[in-house]
Amino acid sequence: MKKVLVSGKVEGTVLKSEDSINFLGTVNKKTGIISDKNHDLFEKPVKDTILLFPSGIGSSVGAYTIYSIKSNNVAPFAMICKKADLTVATGCALANIPLIIISEEEFTSIKNGMKISFDTDSSSQIHYQ
Repeated sequence: MKKVLVSGKVEGTVLKSEDSINFLGTVNKKTGIISDKNHDLFEKPVKDTILLFPSGIGSSVGAYTIYSIKSNNVAPFAMICKKADLTVATGCALANIPLIIISEEEFTSIKNGMKISFDTDSSSQIHYQ
């Protein structure tokens, strides 16, 4: 693990995107389903996943979308990305969703559907199952 922005203990299945995510325009805040037809996760739910994506993009209002999906119980267990933008970092902090930043090499090595776990308080490693 490279850098912890929001700590937590998580175990789950990876939902990986090669596309950056604009939470305001891409994620339905009531259902947690990717609603952008041009996104590689179109029609996939982020609920109860470990959402892996390169970075966030777009409006700072996207932080409230992240908070909303948590409030509506449709949020991922955690988010992992290569680059944290202010929107994702703020949204995860507000919603208490663990957020870690990883290297390009580690991003490439994690595959969609993999089961992973991490505990930011006891280790700096992601464990693959």
